[in-house]
Amino acid sequence: MSSPSRHILTAPAWPYANGPRHIGHVSGFALPADMFSRYQRMAGNQVLMVSGTDEHGTPIQVQADKEGVTARALADRYNRVIAEDLLGLGMSYDLFTRSTTGNHYAIVQELFKGLYDNGYIFPKTTMGAISPSTGRTLPDRYIEGTCPICGYDGARGDQCDNCGNQLDPIELINPVSRINGETPKFVETEHFMLDLPAFTEVLGRYLRGKQGQWRPNVLKFALNLLGDMQPRAISRDLDWGVPIPLDGWRDNAAKKLYVWFDAVVGYFSASVEWARRSGDPEAWRAWWQDPEALSYYFMGKDNIVFHAEIWPAMLLGYNGQGDRGGQPGSLGGLNVPTEVVSSEFLTMEGKKFSSSRQVVIYVKDFLDRYDVDALRYYVAVAGPENQDTDFTWSEFVRRNNDELVAAWGNLVNRSVNMAAKNYGAIPEAGDLTDADRALMHRSQKAFGAVGAELERSRFKNAITEALDVVRDANKYLSDQAPWKLKDDPDRVQSILHTALQVVDDAKSLLTPFLPNSSQKVYELLGGEGEWSGMPRLEIVSEEGGPDYPILTGDYATAARWESTPIKPGVPLAKPTPLFTKLDPSVADDELARLEQP
Repeated sequence: MSSPSRHILTAPAWPYANGPRHIGHVSGFALPADMFSRYQRMAGNQVLMVSGTDEHGTPIQVQADKEGVTARALADRYNRVIAEDLLGLGMSYDLFTRSTTGNHYAIVQELFKGLYDNGYIFPKTTMGAISPSTGRTLPDRYIEGTCPICGYDGARGDQCDNCGNQLDPIELINPVSRINGETPKFVETEHFMLDLPAFTEVLGRYLRGKQGQWRPNVLKFALNLLGDMQPRAISRDLDWGVPIPLDGWRDNAAKKLYVWFDAVVGYFSASVEWARRSGDPEAWRAWWQDPEALSYYFMGKDNIVFHAEIWPAMLLGYNGQGDRGGQPGSLGGLNVPTEVVSSEFLTMEGKKFSSSRQVVIYVKDFLDRYDVDALRYYVAVAGPENQDTDFTWSEFVRRNNDELVAAWGNLVNRSVNMAAKNYGAIPEAGDLTDADRALMHRSQKAFGAVGAELERSRFKNAITEALDVVRDANKYLSDQAPWKLKDDPDRVQSILHTALQVVDDAKSLLTPFLPNSSQKVYELLGGEGEWSGMPRLEIVSEEGGPDYPILTGDYATAARWESTPIKPGVPLAKPTPLFTKLDPSVADDELARLEQP
């Protein structure tokens, strides 16, 4: 590529390890991030895609108590389940790790100390909620009630999802515990607070500088929160989490850092772990300290406040760039996010995803029954990119059959099949007509158009443009009808050569979305080895800790974001179908599963 290579951090949100993930989860944080990363690598950029399982906090403890196991045992189990699910989705992580590593603890504590030393963290006695029946602390998110600001019934103790305002549990009207329905008791407790008001001015400049760059819904939401910034507790009365790294606190078994404080630090700690595992412990600096480096954070809209407000504030405070000034911490200044790429919510058959109410399909179950690229395609073309979107089984079947099978799969099958049957190889191009040249010019131009949409994380526009190339190629074949030109073999060769060139281009254009089927097309046209790198699961160790699985991979493969001339004479064989056509009864079968008790 002619443009210089850039360092790009892709930061998909950390999936919470209290259960398996469903397709609603991965439509927001996972698949869009992978599509973006695969494109950026093909365009020649240096991508670092890191994340892991988020394993601390009360929800883990609550679920562990329910199952009669330790919090660590529960986290171990679901860390493995989630890693295997993401492996099945083809998520091209440079490192997918976990938040219970010694490395993560050390980095979280370093960020805390940097903020504390600069005066952006302070202790404060607050009112904390406890369960009257058990005496255990109730975390903010496990208390629900009526929002005192907008009157929404079902606001959480930390935030109202209706109006977006940050809340304190004691402010809720008629608060109740989500665990057992009790009315919580409020008692005095001491916590450490992040001084968010000290970042109002610098965050305002940062966010207003993103006008026209971020998705409007994300930026509007973040800017609206600036008007009422309040200090936010970043510690909890809990025995499961990262210890507070101060004298008199680090050995306090009942006080830990808030899970959301430690989770967002994970993007940075995973980068440090990746660098160490790569053999160059300082390699992370190219993504975190180079002023030209770019960083993109992918998540669902319920996480905007943490990624567009709290995480930038933490980084700015560590850098000494809030109202109180200060000095960068011992690791040096760190880059704030270039963009927070938030998706809206995916519902299922008109209902909110709910594991407890069986309105769900888990990633593993989906992949056991359907092609992974069928799910990836659906998320790209019909996912909740900029508005809440409903997943229906009938629409999934329709798009699979009418678009993947009948359009893209059909183009590949008939082009390769005719060339293999007639020549056994990619034919030479004879004299090209205006129609031939127009189609090839169309597919070559699409790299610029599709790439421009992927740069802005506009996945629906991008894949629609790529599929339009496929549709144009199908129309071209039907119009040229090479099967009717048995008396003009030179013309047949030119038509099939043109069609195969566009198939090869379309394979590249669709690679960020459909890496598995693009690999098959690459091999059909004579490609050898790996086209677009796929992740692998490895078991690794850490000194002083247990072994654990990570996802990693080699992504410096053959895939490039450009049209490459196909080579006449490369042998071709009769193709097998790219995709599985689904019987319409699939939709009825899946709806019946949803209705089972």
